[in-house]
Amino acid sequence: MPASKRRVPVSQPGMADPHQLFDDTSSAQSRGYGAQRVPGGLGYPAASASPQGAFLADPVSNMAMAYGSSLAAQGKELVDKNIDRFIPVTKLKYYFAVDTMYVGKKLGLLVFPYLHQDWEVQYQQDMPVAPRFDVNAPDLYIPAMAFITYVLVAGLALGTQDRFSPDLLGLQASSALAWLTVEVLAILLSLYLITVNTDLSTIDLVAFLGYKYVGMIGGVLMGLVFGKIGYYLVLGWCCVSIFVFMIRTLRLKILAEAAAEGIPVRGARNQLRMYLTMAVAAAQPLLMYWLTFHLVR
Repeated sequence: MPASKRRVPVSQPGMADPHQLFDDTSSAQSRGYGAQRVPGGLGYPAASASPQGAFLADPVSNMAMAYGSSLAAQGKELVDKNIDRFIPVTKLKYYFAVDTMYVGKKLGLLVFPYLHQDWEVQYQQDMPVAPRFDVNAPDLYIPAMAFITYVLVAGLALGTQDRFSPDLLGLQASSALAWLTVEVLAILLSLYLITVNTDLSTIDLVAFLGYKYVGMIGGVLMGLVFGKIGYYLVLGWCCVSIFVFMIRTLRLKILAEAAAEGIPVRGARNQLRMYLTMAVAAAQPLLMYWLTFHLVR
């Protein structure tokens, strides 16, 4: 008797294999998808390589991205214009155009201003040259770094005396900023009252008045190492140095304008300018002592 033949049903196209436990999803034809898959592309259709193809594939998204980029560019331009109205960013870049050589020479000039002869600021095409090319030019890098260092040194001094607290350190920093603000406002008011036509800007005043923090740092550090004697010796030297520095710097900004205007040397207005220069220079040692004497015991 011939062996019985077992009929195996033939799977028709589009039908799954009856012996297969799970559907084969690796083939696009088995699921009715017509898109061809890219090897290693996680089953997604191949993207068009040309920009025109990408735009035609999803025009709405591309238009939204282009519109968003345009809005972002317009917003950035608007913000830059408004910032320049209140904060002269372009001018601030000039005051931070320094290098290592300038910083070293400027610190030496602040501590030893007695041998320096030429105090004139150099100009090029009616514009002052960058500070890194002229040691006499004011900058904001040294005052800013000196102020931060002064706050850190004050915290160190308070910590060595077991008096450190965040509130006390914040009071120290805010006091220094408050006195600097009062100085700037007082000088601007004085220049207005005695009608001084000078190119001394507000930023210049902040720079010149901020140089006193360098001497304050030296005095406090020497006080921590050598006690009261070291503090008074170093601070006294720095006070005399900053007084000389301010006199020789401000007289070119205030008194030189008077000479250019033809005001007599012994005139009443010119004497007021001299008194103002002396008062600003004399205020620096007083504030240096006031802001540091309680840090050394």
